[in-house]
Amino acid sequence: MHRFFVSQSNIDVAGRRVVITGDDVNHIKNVLRLKSGEELDACAEDGKIYRCIIESVERELVVCSLSFIKEADCELCCGIYLFQGLPKGDKMDLIVQKAVELGVKEIIPVECARSVVKLDDKKAAKKQERWQQIAKGAAEQAGRAYVPQVKMPVTMKEAAAMASGADVKLIPYEMASSQGHGMDETRAIFSALKPGQDIAVFIGPEGGFEDSEVELCGSSGIEKITLGRRILRTETAGLTVLSWIVLMLEGREEQ
Repeated sequence: MHRFFVSQSNIDVAGRRVVITGDDVNHIKNVLRLKSGEELDACAEDGKIYRCIIESVERELVVCSLSFIKEADCELCCGIYLFQGLPKGDKMDLIVQKAVELGVKEIIPVECARSVVKLDDKKAAKKQERWQQIAKGAAEQAGRAYVPQVKMPVTMKEAAAMASGADVKLIPYEMASSQGHGMDETRAIFSALKPGQDIAVFIGPEGGFEDSEVELCGSSGIEKITLGRRILRTETAGLTVLSWIVLMLEGREEQ
């Protein structure tokens, strides 16, 4: 079932009407070629799923009748916040797409000491807009109930402060095993995860974190974990952690 995200104001429950506007109109009309009488799902800020039947496909909007409403059952029972060190090139596009597919709640790009990419405010805003559009497309493809937010880039110090309220805070670190944070300790951390927790995950850019950044994380209560004996690329490391979290918590009800 095709899924589209709309503003809550575009859903009139009393009048049994849903209106789709923006770029999705062209996608419905010219890419999917949906016609009157066909069904689709609409989601808004409330996280509910609105099953609709297309009534008319017009130039700038698609008008649908509301068939029924159901509660979403497609979200994880925890909130995952991915603090991703800014990578080179278009790697962030892939990271955003796959992180949204895996169920992340929010993505926060982080300007680390070893980040090659340096963005001024104008470039950062343009990048953030692009990443948000990628998140929207990924959320639609994955059947998410809402579109995760991609924030504007922040500094490492700001990132640590933003994560302070999380129940679990993790940083994969290539030297973790040599410092007493081996796979047994990592397994124990993941085994202890509980539904309803907010989980912050810190991933470094190419070249990893500098020692001062790791020390900052340590003083902020962010636990070191290992991802095994192999060195993973920045675009692989975060997705590995997210996959492990999904394995541990997918389908578990909040306790």
